[in-house]
Amino acid sequence: MNEFTRRTALGALSALPLLSVPVAAGAVGNGPSWNGNGNITTAHLSTYDDVAAFLQKEAQKQPAMELSVIGQSVKGRDLYLASWLSAPENPTVLFLTQQHGNEQLTTEGALEVVKHLGTGRLREVLDGVNILIVPMLNPDGAMGDVDFSLEGYLAHGDRHLTRYNAVEADLNRDHVDRLQPETQALHENVLGAFEIDYMIDLHHQGANRALGDELVSGSILHPTTPNAAPELVERSKRLGSVVYDAVDSTGWGLIGKYNGGSAETISRNGLAVEYDIATLLFEMRGMSDHTREDYVLGARSSGYLIRQTVLTLEATVRAIADGSIESADISFWDTLPTQETYTPDE
Repeated sequence: MNEFTRRTALGALSALPLLSVPVAAGAVGNGPSWNGNGNITTAHLSTYDDVAAFLQKEAQKQPAMELSVIGQSVKGRDLYLASWLSAPENPTVLFLTQQHGNEQLTTEGALEVVKHLGTGRLREVLDGVNILIVPMLNPDGAMGDVDFSLEGYLAHGDRHLTRYNAVEADLNRDHVDRLQPETQALHENVLGAFEIDYMIDLHHQGANRALGDELVSGSILHPTTPNAAPELVERSKRLGSVVYDAVDSTGWGLIGKYNGGSAETISRNGLAVEYDIATLLFEMRGMSDHTREDYVLGARSSGYLIRQTVLTLEATVRAIADGSIESADISFWDTLPTQETYTPDE
């Protein structure tokens, strides 16, 4: 996708009123599915070069934005950090996307928020919060430029997207050993270089996750390692409350609780403990490419998931900037149902 096409498509999404996103009846998670009809295509997704060019252009346009290279991928692609640092005393939030290369729609949403931070729509929050965005941490996987076979992946055309980096490592299982250059760059030049208070790690999950017979539009989870201090977990739950309220209030999003474990090799747990960061995992519905049919979504589903990402990031920076996150009600976690795998009746 060229820069004009990407910008036009996302601009059209951003102009939509929050309650008039065109979706199927019921929760957004219920449609549209792929169901094996037509081709899974990646042509509508930004390439790595598109992302780099967009970030460079926005950095030239926005006086408050700084763009830096924090390292390189296995294949030598620059890894970018976009930052807005207004005052050291302000709380700092990190948004991390695409640790898994085939989970790209959250990156598309994050790029839209980058644009909004340079406009009147969002610029006013910068006085009260420092913002860090690392988009596309796994560009090699996102471009299918890997040293292993992608036979069986479902996307049609020349570009496949894989969960793993170029040497078939899962970056979100590398936060203890840090064997990969992508995770090394994140830890050395972002997590270890800034005093970060909050982080949302944005992912995609299988398209078949549900609450009962209703497919979710996403699921969330706070740190669940026993090594996370209770106060840290409570701050993480408040972060989740902001996100849940933003999506749930639309009437078209359906959020469940993610069924996650306690391993500290993953960012939700490990970064919380090591860096004292309030973390939240947000798993959006469906992936851009996979070998499993029940994990992917067609291109027609992209719009609402990009919109959900924009909602999430914008609600978060506003709540941190105005301090309302400190009084967010975390009681909803007590009744938030855990999602399951949806199996239709035969």
